[in-house]
Amino acid sequence: MKLPPQTSTQAASNPDVFDASCSARHALELISTKWAILIMSALATGSMRNGALLRKVDGISQKMLTQTLKDLERNGLVQRHDQQTVPPHVEYSLSAIGLSLSETLINLDRWAERNFPELDRFRAQFDAASGAANAARRLKIRAP
Repeated sequence: MKLPPQTSTQAASNPDVFDASCSARHALELISTKWAILIMSALATGSMRNGALLRKVDGISQKMLTQTLKDLERNGLVQRHDQQTVPPHVEYSLSAIGLSLSETLINLDRWAERNFPELDRFRAQFDAASGAANAARRLKIRAP
């Protein structure tokens, strides 16, 4: 998920996320993946090693964890601390700007945990109605 460099001085001086040239959109793109949100929320409790993050963020692959950590580090949200030891000992933590974002992301996590039953119910209702509508359309197409 390589983000393009900031291209417009106007976008930097007058931020508007609805403007396609606004660099703030890159920030939204960076943090809008489930993996970035979960990794940053996990790091909000303190520094973690790669293996601990892999266990904490269930379902993430090593490749995706590494890629997401690099993107977050590249954009200044996560700091990588290499202890320069053998075997390697690397820890990740949130930077100051990452910490400033973590409270919002944790609130988003809690919102998802509170509201997923209702979202699941709406999705099931929609899918059932869509399935019934599609079945009715198929019957009309077959009818003489």
